[in-house]
Amino acid sequence: MALQRQLLKKALGEAKTKIGGSRFCQRPSLCGSFSTVPSSAADHEAALPLLPPFDYEPKPYNGPRGDEVFQKRKKFLGPSLFHYYQNPLNIVEGKMQYLFDENGRRYLDAFAGIVTVSCGHCHPEVLNAIMEQSKLLQHATTIYLHHAIADFAEALASKMPGNLKVVYFVNSGTEANELAMLMARLYSGSLDMISLRNAYHGGSSNTIGLTALNTWKYPIPQGEIHHVVNPDPYHGIFGSDAKSYAKDVQDHIDYGTSGKVAGFISETIQGVGGAVELAPGYLKLVYDIVRKAGGVCIADEVQTGFGRTGSHYWGFETQGVIPDIVTMAKGIGNGLPLGAVVTTPEIASVLAQKIQFNTFGGNPVCSAGGLAVLRVIDKEKRQVHCADVGSHLLGRLRDLQQRYEIIGDVRGRGLMVGIELVTDRKEKTPAKAETTVLFEKLRELGVLVGKGGLHGNVFRIKPPMCFTKDDADFLVDALDYSMSKL
Repeated sequence: MALQRQLLKKALGEAKTKIGGSRFCQRPSLCGSFSTVPSSAADHEAALPLLPPFDYEPKPYNGPRGDEVFQKRKKFLGPSLFHYYQNPLNIVEGKMQYLFDENGRRYLDAFAGIVTVSCGHCHPEVLNAIMEQSKLLQHATTIYLHHAIADFAEALASKMPGNLKVVYFVNSGTEANELAMLMARLYSGSLDMISLRNAYHGGSSNTIGLTALNTWKYPIPQGEIHHVVNPDPYHGIFGSDAKSYAKDVQDHIDYGTSGKVAGFISETIQGVGGAVELAPGYLKLVYDIVRKAGGVCIADEVQTGFGRTGSHYWGFETQGVIPDIVTMAKGIGNGLPLGAVVTTPEIASVLAQKIQFNTFGGNPVCSAGGLAVLRVIDKEKRQVHCADVGSHLLGRLRDLQQRYEIIGDVRGRGLMVGIELVTDRKEKTPAKAETTVLFEKLRELGVLVGKGGLHGNVFRIKPPMCFTKDDADFLVDALDYSMSKL
């Protein structure tokens, strides 16, 4: 911690004299509020990476300042909330792939509200659908008929392979995974669930059991959950050997259960765990093992769905499998509180034994917005776009990896990318202090990224899907500049 504080203090000191100025200012009248670059530093400043041009003027902000908001937040909101950066940003406006702070300064949003803003901040077509529906009917629940939820369910089911045709709407990814686990247990008649180490599936009292990162787990009973070895090609004990990882699943079933299980759940690219893509062929082997043990296979598409991976619309398709249940949230609503569970008619029928109801799930406003999201992704060909821009971004990052030893691994697909920082490439020792310094430096340059992994040493690059090659170049140039100053 002492090293981390020392590095951070040094970096922020440099940032005050080296970073800011008119090159980051889209509103000249506001330049003075964050410019500290003396005229003698003009030559040095010219080397700073520049945000791509963007034809948009943020609205003047006259609301409470960040300090006031932060104090009110600390007083009235729960102490478990955390914030990014030593001096938290007061973000007051967003447009497509950019965010604006209280001073009108523009930032490249490379984290998309934690992988939630798919089409872009305040996308006009999504906004219009939400506002038009809000004028007519905001809420009624499924005790009455309304076309919005039926239209949305039909459109979503059309995106699914096989017999995945029945949709349940909820409000979040956690709720979706809760419902999926309930379905699995009712359908199979078993209780035991299997999930991967390093997984994140939610923070409720049930899904916290599926989650396998100690930073997110409270000391409460987690139920009949088995966490198997993570098929991580970079850190995993078997490298990319899918068969060896799959054998661990079979061993858990043979030695840790009655021989029967309720189900298996996994992300295809672990999000909170640091953009870890599973070893090729792993899910096909495991799905076969789990189904032979009477269980169902659940794909958590909360972060990988809707074309973000570029190569496929759904993350599970990268592994050549069709799950029995698919959960989704985040990008499905472009910021709306919306989630869904899609399954087969046979599995869905088990819930008919009792009343299964969700007050807000699929309400008219969220359904109208969600349907607009699906249409925008298709209309603007965002899956192809993610493949194209993601390939460019990954290529540039791997070039950067050749120049900086601190970059241990560059991984991911499309616009779901991870950069793992290490102090020793052989030992893969997490570069915790350096990650904190670079995180702050990127913010000073105008780039907002996420952090992930158990040790918080993985930069998560998962921007809105309208992110361009120019944005990718700016991000990599900013990272290059920041690393050169370490």
